[in-house]
Amino acid sequence: MKILLTTLNSKYIHTALSLQYLYSYCKDDFNNMKIREYTINHHVDYILGEIYKGQFDILCFSCYIWNITSTLEVVKNLKKVNPKQIIVLGGPEVSFDPIALMKREESIDYIVFGEGEDTFKELLHMLINEKKAPEQIEGIVYRKGEDVFKNKDRALITNLEKIPSPYLEALEKQEQEYENKIIYYESSRGCPHNCRYCLSSTIKGVRFFPLDRVKRDLDLFIGKRVKQVKFVDRTFNTKKHHSLSIMKHLVEKDNGYTNFHFEITADLLDHEILDFLSTVREGLFQFEIGVQTTYDKTMKSIDRRVDFGILSDVVRKISSFKNIHLHLDLIAGLPYEDFNRFKQSFDDVYRLNPEKLQLGFLKLLKGSGIRKDKDLHGYIFHEEAPYEVLSNQYMRYDDILKLKMIEEMVEHFYNSHSLTNAINYLLTNFYKNPSDFYHALADYWEERGYHHISHSKKALYEILLYFYKEKEFENEAVFKEILKLDYFAQGRGSLLTCFTNVERENFQHRIHEFLHDEKNIEKYLPQYRGVPVKQILKKVHFENFRYDVVSIINNPTGDQIKEKLTTILFQYELERKVFVKAKYNQIPM
Repeated sequence: MKILLTTLNSKYIHTALSLQYLYSYCKDDFNNMKIREYTINHHVDYILGEIYKGQFDILCFSCYIWNITSTLEVVKNLKKVNPKQIIVLGGPEVSFDPIALMKREESIDYIVFGEGEDTFKELLHMLINEKKAPEQIEGIVYRKGEDVFKNKDRALITNLEKIPSPYLEALEKQEQEYENKIIYYESSRGCPHNCRYCLSSTIKGVRFFPLDRVKRDLDLFIGKRVKQVKFVDRTFNTKKHHSLSIMKHLVEKDNGYTNFHFEITADLLDHEILDFLSTVREGLFQFEIGVQTTYDKTMKSIDRRVDFGILSDVVRKISSFKNIHLHLDLIAGLPYEDFNRFKQSFDDVYRLNPEKLQLGFLKLLKGSGIRKDKDLHGYIFHEEAPYEVLSNQYMRYDDILKLKMIEEMVEHFYNSHSLTNAINYLLTNFYKNPSDFYHALADYWEERGYHHISHSKKALYEILLYFYKEKEFENEAVFKEILKLDYFAQGRGSLLTCFTNVERENFQHRIHEFLHDEKNIEKYLPQYRGVPVKQILKKVHFENFRYDVVSIINNPTGDQIKEKLTTILFQYELERKVFVKAKYNQIPM
């Protein structure tokens, strides 16, 4: 019988770890098994047609909050065009309340719930080799006549070593293209925390894969020059020896290209680990740190135990290394945190200056503790996946909508890193709190209907300048020059109409003179020693400014700002572009 393992990823660059696990675990027993991955951006008819043409006997779908709606539509229509196909669903989105789902969706034949490897293999043996009866297989939901039955839970696999490496065969045979994709990987299962909004809290304890096996897998990724490996360990650094051994191995085997993303708990990092992290190659590691809230009452209500003071110290320490990209997460809509208190959490985290600030919204996931307590806090939320909060006792829907707009501003103006100096100037001189600035910008954005259309990155410079003008903030000419600095720090380009073109006599001749002077090359552009001026000009940019903008951004609260014609040299070909896209220096001309 032909077996298909499939799913709908959220993006093309993503890969499905669950399918690789099931394939590697079952391939020796069933040699007619294929993996095919689609995305939620594919048209349902395209997915339907491609799967149908494969003429598979057993179709197995991995289901998540982002793909369940489309998956059920595909499944329903597959059953119509080929009623004999056996359809199996698995994954977190169908593991809770599966009886109701199967009663509602008659096209589903079986659901695998919980940890799937052993359950799935037994189910295939039952379907293909007639081993066991459905009622004998732990961890499945099945039909018998008009009724639906759920068997008892299957115990977790205690020895993870029995699970084969998920990507070994796929990467060695080059059956799929991975070089420009994100590979999801885990070195452990489970989480030490019991956060009530997270499904990881439903599984107690943490189990670890053997370090030797993990290192072999990582060597394979590095050898194949995978772009990014994203560890899905819920708390990667829960066991110091395990996590530090892996990170030291990655430093030792670094290919200068592959990046590794970890979800960590910052307050578990001690001095030894921090000293080690200070030495790693820029861009090798990327840390995601879930702060979620800085309000103690809220933290207690969700069973989260994080010392924000220690976390802040660790984040600042790592930031000082300038080698690790930091993503900090917040969740809006948690218990007891109203709009104004959430703004305080936002300010607390924003002031840590992470490379990315992720403003998310609570999702009341099936099976989570917070969903069970929904009435206690008056939660109203979408009944459809991803079950996002609409309101609760502490936040009205109006508040949620405003935070959505603030989130959009953070994505456009902060996480893009294209207006860093301009925003810092605004915050330093005109706003007490970062949240007040993003709130005001969100109001301005919405009032003008900017949220109805998409905007180019160039348009953001003009919009921020218009915002500045409307607020009638002083030193508008200075702000325009800071915007111009930010603009050219992103890359070469033509001068935007909102900027002032500062003329300088014989400017092109001065540029050539500067580049012909070996002392200037040695001081500012040593990597271009011996390179013809004509070639250097293709790699750099010279721009004139009315003010000494470099001094101003270094001291944005300076009271007396006088005009001073300055020239800045921008360099765009950097060895590393993890934190900046260009290097710039004020030069004598």
